[in-house]
Amino acid sequence: MLTANKLLAQGHGLASVLLKRAATVELDWDVRQKSRFAATDSQGRELAVFLPRGQAVRGGDVLVAEDGSMVRVIAAPQKVLHITACAAHGSPFDLMRAAYHLGNRHVPIELQPDHLKIEPDHVLADMLRSMHMTVVQADMPFEPEGGAYGGHVTNDGHSHHGHSHAQDHHHDHGHAHSHDHSACSRQHDHDHAHACHAHGTHAHAHNHAHGKGGCG
Repeated sequence: MLTANKLLAQGHGLASVLLKRAATVELDWDVRQKSRFAATDSQGRELAVFLPRGQAVRGGDVLVAEDGSMVRVIAAPQKVLHITACAAHGSPFDLMRAAYHLGNRHVPIELQPDHLKIEPDHVLADMLRSMHMTVVQADMPFEPEGGAYGGHVTNDGHSHHGHSHAQDHHHDHGHAHSHDHSACSRQHDHDHAHACHAHGTHAHAHNHAHGKGGCG
């Protein structure tokens, strides 16, 4: 059994001829999101993969074995829900709104300019259809966006380090509070207060109108 404990994101630095000659291993997301797993490559060799904890493997990455041999990873097709905005009346905003609601539920999502992908879930499918999204089950490779739970390697081969949703919320809230307080502390006259109130009302109406977007 070969042990692989090194990963080259998207085969970075390797000549294309080497990538073409390399053995391959086809793995779905359930396996690739783990840092330790066993697999069999296209040459029939048993692999024991040991990567730094929290490091996911993406399609196109290259595993380097202890003997120097390389194995190119292919994202295997798996059952997913393919989500698009309504063809008749959809817009990019509708897709963004769907991604927002899925993100609030901490669902792994693959984000694309014109569609989203998630793992099958009939409750979420019903929710998305109620938002006038088109939801189709398909067999496709699944490359969800790296989450805010540590470092990950994205499709472009770059490493990113996220932080928790709670930290994001705390930071944004603190910034907004500080900004509002300093702005209001400099103005005490009635006209300015009235203007702030009117602006807030306008913003609420604007968001409410967009919230009704979709095929309905």
